[in-house]
Amino acid sequence: MVLPSLLKSCLQLSCVLRTPKAGFRSTTSGGLIIQSISNDIYQNLAVEDWIHDHVNLENRQVLFLWRNSPAVVIGRHQNPWQEQKNIKLARRRSGGGTVYHDLGNINLTFFTSRKKYERMENLKLVVKALKALRPQLDVHVTDRYDILLDRQYKISGTAAKLGRTTAYHHCTLLCNADKFVLSSVLKSPYKGLKSNATPSVPASVKNLFEEDPSLTYEVLLDAIADTYAMQHQIDNHITLINPADETVLPGINNKTKELRTWEWVYGKTPKFSVSTCFNMVYKDSVLDVKVDMDVKHGRIEVCNIYLPEQWLPPALCSELVKSLTGSKFCPNEATTLATTLLRLCPQDDELHSRWNLLCENVVTLM
Repeated sequence: MVLPSLLKSCLQLSCVLRTPKAGFRSTTSGGLIIQSISNDIYQNLAVEDWIHDHVNLENRQVLFLWRNSPAVVIGRHQNPWQEQKNIKLARRRSGGGTVYHDLGNINLTFFTSRKKYERMENLKLVVKALKALRPQLDVHVTDRYDILLDRQYKISGTAAKLGRTTAYHHCTLLCNADKFVLSSVLKSPYKGLKSNATPSVPASVKNLFEEDPSLTYEVLLDAIADTYAMQHQIDNHITLINPADETVLPGINNKTKELRTWEWVYGKTPKFSVSTCFNMVYKDSVLDVKVDMDVKHGRIEVCNIYLPEQWLPPALCSELVKSLTGSKFCPNEATTLATTLLRLCPQDDELHSRWNLLCENVVTLM
């Protein structure tokens, strides 16, 4: 299948997505297949939100195809501190567990009305597309709505958002993702963290490209689009979409901006606590320190730091606790607070060294 030019696609999409309230400007029911030209996770998640919020799906289905540069995407009710570190992080509006995205990971979003929502049928469609390409592939859908290869390797995970009248189900498909990065970024470095947030369930994974090098991103994408079009009796034409185009998607950039904010990515985290002990080595001595924190909406609600009184004046330790309480559970903000408080300390090099050591260790907990 030859993809249409960007200009032609945007003009066509503009015809069917003229205004948010109007929904699809079409005289007949049916479906539409769209593909994002962006690899930005926040822009692509914003497209999902926009379609869910603005498009009338009563008599129409939409398949949205997209992929992203490396990023970790957590579910609506997950705790980012439990899941990853040192990679771009996004929070989606659907539930479920954490997913690693890169350009070797295809993302599929199936939009329908609430009453026509059926994730099992969507996953069976993906399996049908794979079987059409390679009948010998051993792929099947599990009761957990995963797709397994060879009865043991997970090649697709799934999540969904159910609105009052509309719904979407999105799933991944491992084409040729970096499995080393995938396994490393989904291991949390945080210790002593207790949370009721939705946990992720580790699984053995395998790329379809490993099974058959001819199963490239382009081949898989076209096969899924063809199968979707056949099942819904529509043209298999893929319309390209620019997630930053306000003329096609009015208000989309505000949605993207919100998804990038600390308040959304971290501030929506369910309440959790941190209770941990660590050793501080100072000169020839080793000091035991205990820290307890309760964190709500990403901000420290309660903070207690326990260390020997003779090592640091209690008043200084109390000032640190007082400053941290109410602040973001964030290393940058904690470092700024500690630096500000240091200026208020007496001019004592020994005291400053001890203070810096304590603050550096507390910051590493975040």
